[in-house]
Amino acid sequence: MLSKVLSSSTYGIEAYLVEVETHVEKQVPGFIIVGLPDNAVKESRERVIAAIKNSGIQFPIKKITINLAPADIKKEGSSFDLPIAIGILSALELIPLESLQDTIFLGELSLDGSLRHIKGALPIAVEAKSKSIKRIILPNDSAQEAAIVDGVEVYGFDNLSEVVSFLNGELEKVVTVTDKENLFSAINQYHLDFADVKGQENVKRALEVAAAGAHNILMIGPPGSGKTMLAKRLPTILPPMTFNEALETTKIHSIAGILAREKAIITERPFRSPHHTVSDAALVGGGSFPKPGEVSFAHHGVLFLDELPEFKKNVLEVLRQPLEDAKVTVSRSKLSLEFPANFMLAAAMNPCPCGFYTDPNKECTCSPPQIQKYMAKISGPLLDRIDIHIEVPAVKYKELSSKSSGEKSETIRERVIRAREIQLQRFKDYKHIYSNGDMGSKEIRQFCKLDDAGEELLKLAMTKLGLSARAYDRILKVSRTIADLENSENILPQHISEAIQYRSLDRELWKH
Repeated sequence: MLSKVLSSSTYGIEAYLVEVETHVEKQVPGFIIVGLPDNAVKESRERVIAAIKNSGIQFPIKKITINLAPADIKKEGSSFDLPIAIGILSALELIPLESLQDTIFLGELSLDGSLRHIKGALPIAVEAKSKSIKRIILPNDSAQEAAIVDGVEVYGFDNLSEVVSFLNGELEKVVTVTDKENLFSAINQYHLDFADVKGQENVKRALEVAAAGAHNILMIGPPGSGKTMLAKRLPTILPPMTFNEALETTKIHSIAGILAREKAIITERPFRSPHHTVSDAALVGGGSFPKPGEVSFAHHGVLFLDELPEFKKNVLEVLRQPLEDAKVTVSRSKLSLEFPANFMLAAAMNPCPCGFYTDPNKECTCSPPQIQKYMAKISGPLLDRIDIHIEVPAVKYKELSSKSSGEKSETIRERVIRAREIQLQRFKDYKHIYSNGDMGSKEIRQFCKLDDAGEELLKLAMTKLGLSARAYDRILKVSRTIADLENSENILPQHISEAIQYRSLDRELWKH
């Protein structure tokens, strides 16, 4: 007796189909799973036996062989429990084979037969649609997530008995529908707002420029000056997520199993803030069977690194490739996976180990060699990939006690959106370039032309500050964004001078 049931698994952030073949014969009783299963798949044997028995169905005393095809790709996770159980029951002719046609089965079984939440429902639904598969049967907890994809019928169930009754035509079930309009009506409803921040107008302006051109930003200032508070509000001024961006980000969170169950799709831009003890594999992704890391969880959002010099040097260095390529390639001896990582980097640091080097009210206790050693923890190549360096001074009491609130995030976001629209129009014929921050040297030469006064000003700054060639490009990119915010077609000297102000770490103050 042989049956074939369709299931699916994920590989990187994409899904692929898996055929669960079941062979039952009258021999010495046994239960074997082949097809490169990992430990979680091997253990499904015990879960399936208990779930079938506790669902009131007699388990056969026969030899059962399960093959997960294609057999040369490693299968992992517990979502094969349901297709294995359905395969056994259909091989025993307790379920008609025709009811399994054009259907993907997914689900982890409890010992009592109930179905548990699975990872990767969204990418699997996307794959099902691309392969013209009509329906997916999976746990109720994961149904809303899969139902985001149009063109596939999604049925959510609570236990194995319900699935068997449905396949035998004894139970009517309504297709799960996700109200996408209602989900996206909650977009941009952040709890935080720039209006909460007292003072720091120059830093707010720098963050607005960073958001408008998708530039990376580094904030330097004494403890308690508001660096973290400002960074947390950065997603509130970014443009709203498009449906495709939301889908791509949700796929990554779904595969990693960090998507909140009540959330069918991510509608707010992610804000990830890993602790400085994070390992390089946790930051960029890795493991024996590679999984995405923090840079991928921040895809289309903000990655915030607080206390930047406290991160291990090797951890910071692995950031260089994702910052340039907007993706991470994790290679192992048997496989190589690519994860998207198009994020905005926001970082914060103290100017010295004690934190008070630039604070006029408190005396710094660090010696120049200590400061030099502290600053040297961040390599030049990484600093060059950060377009904006801004000093965040301690807030004066007068500003703190002021009753007036600052500009709302909504007002700033409108200006950012207008600047981004100019950029989208500018780069409409260019693949993979959506903002000024994405420009390469070829695009910089084309779109960042300066007049004579601008050239002279930049030449003076380059000579005085000893800037690198990459810093030269960064200044041009940032001045292009400042011009876009003012709806100016040409880059004017005042735009360049403001962009030069955003290179704090290149100025003499930091060279002592």
